[in-house]
Amino acid sequence: MGILDGKKIVVTGITMNTSIAYKVAQVAQEQGGEVIVTAFGRAVSLCRRVVTKLDPVPQVLELDASSAESLAALPDALRENGFDHVDGLLHSIAFANPERALGGAFLSTGWDDVATSLHTSTYSYVSLAMALRELMGRGSSIVGLTFDATVSWPAYDWMGVAKAGLESANRYLARYLGPDGIRSNLVSAGPIDSIAKKAIPGSASLNDVWAQRAPLGWDARDATPVATAVCALFSELFAATTGEIVHADGGLFSTGS
Repeated sequence: MGILDGKKIVVTGITMNTSIAYKVAQVAQEQGGEVIVTAFGRAVSLCRRVVTKLDPVPQVLELDASSAESLAALPDALRENGFDHVDGLLHSIAFANPERALGGAFLSTGWDDVATSLHTSTYSYVSLAMALRELMGRGSSIVGLTFDATVSWPAYDWMGVAKAGLESANRYLARYLGPDGIRSNLVSAGPIDSIAKKAIPGSASLNDVWAQRAPLGWDARDATPVATAVCALFSELFAATTGEIVHADGGLFSTGS
């Protein structure tokens, strides 16, 4: 018997089997959940190939989380695939231009690139939740992914700002959806060697930081500790927890320099 038996889970953001989202889908299935995944643009074909490794193979829906039209069409698309309600939603969507908004370009980044980062990485958390609100009810759980935004990180730049906004948006979403029994929480992950991380210039240095300072150690090749935290938040094990940031980072957040 799994902690997600009978629950319907929507997972966004799968690109490769190294992504946190892929591991969340895998763990959710292992825990008894029924999973549908979404992807966008060129990632759709990648996602469809990657999820064939899951058992059962989940349906893949195309979703542009920055498009009001695409978000509006999502509930009906889910219903057509047997999801008349949603118990768990993973938001694993983020983007910042690696040449102009990351890698040390912070002081010269123009508004257009900043706006894209904030829309894709921050606002989409709320807009996706609102798109699926009609399918969620008491006991439903929304979980997003962050990377400790209480401090600045080398090369993270405007994505760090976007994550700070995401952490604040999570608290407000928890405030406004709480009366309906819908929870909203984030998992703050340590660095995972995914495509998203590799797109950030200089991000490899983060592995060295975790190797030196994480009390429990950290394996950047294994997203399992992050995925299990996400699935626990989907479950009834955290039935009274909302507006929180759960750290799955080997304990680094608790250490000084």
